[in-house]
Amino acid sequence: MPAETISQNYRRYVLGLLLAVNLLNYIDRQVLFAVFPLLKADLNLSDTALGFLGSAFMLSYMMLAPLFGWLGDHWSRVKLAASGLVVWSLATALAGLAPGYRTLLAARATVGVGEASFGTVSPGLIADYFPKERRGEILSWFYVAIPVGSALGYLLGGILGEKFGWHAAFLMVGLPGLALALPIALLRTPPRTPAASAHGAPDSGTDLPAEGSGSYLDLFRNRSFVFNTLAMAAMTFAIGGLAQWIPSFLNRTHGLNVAKGNTLFGGITVLAGILGTLAGGWLGDRWQKKSPAGYLHVSGWGFLIGTPFAAWAILAPDLKSCLGAIFVAEFFLFLNTGPLNTVIINVTPPTMRAMAFAVNIFFIHALGDAFSPSILGWLSDLWNLRSALLITPLAMALSGVLCFACGRFVVKDMARVES
Repeated sequence: MPAETISQNYRRYVLGLLLAVNLLNYIDRQVLFAVFPLLKADLNLSDTALGFLGSAFMLSYMMLAPLFGWLGDHWSRVKLAASGLVVWSLATALAGLAPGYRTLLAARATVGVGEASFGTVSPGLIADYFPKERRGEILSWFYVAIPVGSALGYLLGGILGEKFGWHAAFLMVGLPGLALALPIALLRTPPRTPAASAHGAPDSGTDLPAEGSGSYLDLFRNRSFVFNTLAMAAMTFAIGGLAQWIPSFLNRTHGLNVAKGNTLFGGITVLAGILGTLAGGWLGDRWQKKSPAGYLHVSGWGFLIGTPFAAWAILAPDLKSCLGAIFVAEFFLFLNTGPLNTVIINVTPPTMRAMAFAVNIFFIHALGDAFSPSILGWLSDLWNLRSALLITPLAMALSGVLCFACGRFVVKDMARVES
């Protein structure tokens, strides 16, 4: 099949399509938490049982990511992405038909299976459509789905669940994903090259990998990848802990009722998430042109600047100061999303990127938000919630230090990929 160029319009179409799927990814992931009160009342569940519904998703997501990472570097990425979308959409919808807790638990675990398939292959796939110098900006648009999709999951779950019941909420947010599976599967895909040119040529449509795919062991020899992943794990620890406990903190410390606290925190998170994510991609691309460690400098300084604001959000004596500091802290947390994910792509060979994101997914959650809410809850019982939350600024500062440490190795590792 003769080579043909990928037009700018087609690249924008791919970005828009994958962004839409990623939005559904986070909507379907978060809708569960919006209907917790309805599930508790209808199925007579304990808080422990409710919490395990979220854990079931995270466990399957983490444990199966390495498998899908290997498949993504040895098979078609578009087929894996489309299959994952079908699996998690059907699982979300089938949760709406669950007659009881065990069926619902199985459905939520299956959502994790589908999202692991999509999450491991999509960042590397989308990066191959665009030139290297725009990767930070492009990935920031892709990852803006995190705050927006999460907020929509809470919003849609709450509105649909309140009006039609939790069964309908799962059905109505799950089914739309099926309509996007075929367009994903039919994508014309670029070759897996170290740096896609501005007029890269698509392959025959099979999306088969080039020869020379490495092993997972190779990733642990890549010091830039290891330090970058540890920085993201510390960031995820902070974000996961804050996301679960700040609404309770606003209730206990500043006297807000549950509905108002969640609404204020959700609105701040969406605005700070969008602005921070897009600003990080824009700044990262521009700083990278001046320094090979530009993405890491943006992230490192972002973490360090955000750290005192996170501490002040917890220590502020009045609500207005607290909310303002939360906004600034979250802005600088989300600033790092595009740059740090771009570093993963830049320091790993094209034939290993799905495996790289699989390992990254496993460790940032295993060391991050899989346990940080529980650790903060345990520390809150020992001390108090305000004191426990002060662990999160320390995690942010650690992320900044790890970013600058990563910068010591990134030039050599990027050169190895390019060669």
